[in-house]
Amino acid sequence: MTEKIPVDLWFDPSCPFAWVTSRWLLEVEKVRPIEPRWRMMSLYFLNQEKDVPADYLERAARAMGSIRTVAAAAAKHGEQVIGPLYTGLGTRLHNQGIKDPERLREVIEGALEDAGLEPSLADAMHSDEYDDVIRASHDEGIGLVGQEVGTPVIRVGENAFFGPVITRILRGEDAGRLWDGVLMVTQYDDFFELKRTRTKRPQFD
Repeated sequence: MTEKIPVDLWFDPSCPFAWVTSRWLLEVEKVRPIEPRWRMMSLYFLNQEKDVPADYLERAARAMGSIRTVAAAAAKHGEQVIGPLYTGLGTRLHNQGIKDPERLREVIEGALEDAGLEPSLADAMHSDEYDDVIRASHDEGIGLVGQEVGTPVIRVGENAFFGPVITRILRGEDAGRLWDGVLMVTQYDDFFELKRTRTKRPQFD
C-alpha cells in the first residue's frame, strides 16, 4: 500500500473559499495518496493591523467564536477532532447559509454534537484563553506564504502555497488532476502567482 503524504491546510471556518478548497482536498484524498491535516488560522488576526473596512473586521472578530471553539476542542480531545468539527461548522455556515451572528452559538453547538463533543465547549467562543494557540498556528501558516494572502494555505513537505482558490468542488479524477497541476507549478522556487478576476461565487454542492 502506498504511504499517504501528509497535507496541512490552514483554514478559518468563516471563509467560503477555504471551505470549497477543503472539500476539494477531501475529494483528492480519494484518488491520490494524501492525508489532509487541519490547521487553524484567523482572518481577524490576519487583517486587524491592515487597512480594511471596519464592518469586515467586525465580522471577522465575531467569527473568532468558531475557531476559538475548535482550539478548545483540540486542546481537550486532540487534533483529530479538528476535521470533523470543521465539517460541522462549514456545513452550517456555508452549505446551509446560517450567517446570523445571533445564531453562531447554535451553529457551534450543532457542529460539536455532530463531532461527538460536548456542547459546553462552545463557551470558548467568548474567551481569549486559546488565542495564543490560534495565533501560533496562524503565524506558522502565514509565515510560509507571506502576509499578502489569506486562507487557505496548504503545505506539502517543504512546498507551501496559498490556495488554490476555486469556486466549485472538483470530484473524482478532476480533483486529482487539479492537485497534480497545483503541485507541479508550486514546486518551483521562482513561481509565485497565477490569477484572474473571480466572476463566480463559491458553490458548495
